[in-house]
Amino acid sequence: MEKRISLEEFYSNNHQYVPESIKSGIGHFNVFKLDEFAGPKPKPMPFNRRDYFKVSLVSGKSKVHFADKIVNVANHVLVFSNPQIPYNWEQIDSQLTGYFCVFTELFFHQFGKLIHYPVFQPGGNPVFQLQNDQVEEFTLIFERMFNEIESEYAYKYDALRNLVFELIHSAMKLEPVHNVIGLQSNASERISGFFMELLERQFPIENPAQRLQLRSASDFAEQLGVHVNHLNRALKESMQKTTSSIIAERLMQEAKILVRHTNWNISEIAYSLGFEETAHFSNFFKKHAKQSPAVFRKIEIV
Repeated sequence: MEKRISLEEFYSNNHQYVPESIKSGIGHFNVFKLDEFAGPKPKPMPFNRRDYFKVSLVSGKSKVHFADKIVNVANHVLVFSNPQIPYNWEQIDSQLTGYFCVFTELFFHQFGKLIHYPVFQPGGNPVFQLQNDQVEEFTLIFERMFNEIESEYAYKYDALRNLVFELIHSAMKLEPVHNVIGLQSNASERISGFFMELLERQFPIENPAQRLQLRSASDFAEQLGVHVNHLNRALKESMQKTTSSIIAERLMQEAKILVRHTNWNISEIAYSLGFEETAHFSNFFKKHAKQSPAVFRKIEIV
């Protein structure tokens, strides 16, 4: 993968200008119609991480590539993209239609942590295939965004934040209740939130010299100032998973991205993910992927 694509580059490449709200660091939001970006001769989108959040509502036949997965889209899809996970679109129909909005984490400063929502968590589900009646519901939200951003209302950006939250909650309601992790409402969930923030702060791995520092349950417990048993209980209660399994799942997701989408050798990947020996990393990878890193790298994604 190349370096992470910035919001400045997005505007420079597509609009030949950069909004002042990006330059000033006050947080940025904007909404677009997809048609001009996904016409008969769209610009190819590299598979890479972006340094901004994006929510896309797309109608038309396409493929969504994210992390190590591909989702085939026959009709309509809603996709939540975040800076930790690389992605791109493969356009199949000659014309895709829809909408997307882009925003920075700073835009939500003091309004909650976006990564606490499952749609933006690496282990969550960021892709929702939609029926026709569901598309209408999300289309109305995007249309309200356009109306709001073009208005003279003094508090329109507060209203736009609410519309982003409406997209998030409307999407999560499409998931079975047992797959939705509640937001911080008690002590266990607060600890879980802090744990996930510490975990995600270590990603993405962007060069072979970067190395994970927190790898074990005791590492995280020490950093959070709690007993490891207390951390384990909190995560089990709020996320229904053990601390070790959550760490392993996130490590494995990043490992697949690095094996599949970089030209780093396996020993460099092992080092960056905190493994002392390449053999230990290979055994870890094989245990979770049922194949070695070398074999996984060679297999064509379809």
